[in-house]
Amino acid sequence: MGLPPNQAVRPLLFDLGPRTPTTREIAQTVKTAGTSALTDAERRADLARYQEVACRSALNRVEGMPFKWTLNPYRGCTHGCHYCFARRYHVQFEMNADDEFASMILVKRNFAEVLARELDRPSWSREHVAFGTATDPYQPIEGHYRLTRASIEALARGSTPISLITKGPMVVRDRDVLGELSQAASCTVYMSVPTVDEEAWRVLEPGTAHPLQRLRAVRELADGGIDVGVLMAPVVPGFSTSRSKLERTVKAIADHGARFVGCNVMYLQDGTRTHFMKFIGREFPSMLPNFERLYANKYPPEGYRNEVKAIVRVLQQRYSVQPRERREDPGREVRPPQELEPEQVGFRW
Repeated sequence: MGLPPNQAVRPLLFDLGPRTPTTREIAQTVKTAGTSALTDAERRADLARYQEVACRSALNRVEGMPFKWTLNPYRGCTHGCHYCFARRYHVQFEMNADDEFASMILVKRNFAEVLARELDRPSWSREHVAFGTATDPYQPIEGHYRLTRASIEALARGSTPISLITKGPMVVRDRDVLGELSQAASCTVYMSVPTVDEEAWRVLEPGTAHPLQRLRAVRELADGGIDVGVLMAPVVPGFSTSRSKLERTVKAIADHGARFVGCNVMYLQDGTRTHFMKFIGREFPSMLPNFERLYANKYPPEGYRNEVKAIVRVLQQRYSVQPRERREDPGREVRPPQELEPEQVGFRW
């Protein structure tokens, strides 16, 4: 039986529009029909596609890390760094760790609102949160959505301490709210600058800002009273591990006022390993045997890693920039590396 005519044509008072899908629904769609089925994903000038999703939670509990909670308002990253460990996480959404990691970005449209509710819960104990562990919170699309800024505002209101890692100079836009959070709890910004060598930057980090632009952002944050340092992470064998490149990088970091510097050698696992080896085989085939030998396992040999870190320790002392390790554990004894001299690391190209 049909509705009376006056009811059959009556419009809705509000047109709510289509519902934003969840990440689980996106994963199911991609699994069934591929990313081409994400017809609502918006293509922008950077040629990436951006799919808005609705998240059910913002704070993500993790195990086996120095922190218990992470925040990631986006998934995927247009920086497209070939070594990025977060590439492997894209498979959670039935997408690949190659091109789709940098070309199909999930935007958690309601992220800041969900986070604010979680921080307001009586059960929230204001534990330390790591911000930007699976994607860069200041990749270019943040200029449009401003989810990172809104989240920092919520964290400041909730007096929740954070550490934030980024390659995005856009972080200087948020000096004010980072300062508010520093007063309310604590806030440390880690700028990722693996090397200042331009060739290595162009090859390995195709979508990122110039390393010196990132270091200028470090200077601005430091001058604004923000606790900020640099992670040379990762140092990539064959591209940025020579003594001269390490020294130029540490000197530039010191010259730009970083309060500390840390260093890690690249590691490879799961999807990231497959992508990186494919990239090397395609662009630098002569280097592939060396990489396969050095990375027989997830990490390169401990001796190799220790050689790289020893060089960096010498340079930290030479240019008077504090090691990150010493900041994190002031009581831990760190042997002065005066007996060491910087040399090319043992695994040579």
